[in-house]
Amino acid sequence: MPTEPAAPESQRDDLALLGLMQLVSPALPIGAFAFSQGLESAFELDWVRDEASLIEWLNGVLEDGLTRCELPVLARLHQAFSQAGGSADSDAASAKIAEWDEWLAATRETAELAAEDSRLGASLKRLLTSLDLMSSEYLLPALLPDHAGYVTLFAFTAHSRGVSVRQTLLGFAWAWLENQLAVACKALPLGHTSAQRVIEQMRPALVSAVDQALTLEDEELGPVLPGLALASALHETQYSRLFRS
Repeated sequence: MPTEPAAPESQRDDLALLGLMQLVSPALPIGAFAFSQGLESAFELDWVRDEASLIEWLNGVLEDGLTRCELPVLARLHQAFSQAGGSADSDAASAKIAEWDEWLAATRETAELAAEDSRLGASLKRLLTSLDLMSSEYLLPALLPDHAGYVTLFAFTAHSRGVSVRQTLLGFAWAWLENQLAVACKALPLGHTSAQRVIEQMRPALVSAVDQALTLEDEELGPVLPGLALASALHETQYSRLFRS
């Protein structure tokens, strides 16, 4: 994947920021809007019914899910892409990337959660290919597993755009929160002013989640979300639904 053109440091920072904004934008055509990650089922079960219970749900998923799973693994994947220098480093980086990609896939406890990760990953890869950003003449695309999941493709894209590890994690967490609030606005329903109040309460939690994720050792990783897994499993047979997960 081509790197950003040579430019003064301030311009490189600006390009990285714009690249991150592009990656986390709801306008990114990868179909993220079609998935609720079990939240729609939580509405149906009356576990989430208003603004207060939504904040409680989101804080739980963030603390016991993203903080212990996607965010720390995203950091490890980003670092693996960064370390891919010479051929020997490339082989080691490729093995590490494949290892974490498989680890993430193993944490998806339902068919819907697994399908979401794989489909979003495939969609992002197709988009990058259509933008001519996956050329085989570059090293980084060759490091990707054949069927890499969304988190792996997110790390790949952020690194290639020159986005720092910390900003990559913050961007991923922001995209997750924004998508969850879009689901709530459609299905709860939650008004847009209420959604902004949720954001105001959750912003410090996103920063804390990234802080913690960056300190965790490998043996400390793994989501602890039985409620979300149950909601997701029940969603597979939910009679009326707007979302695919």
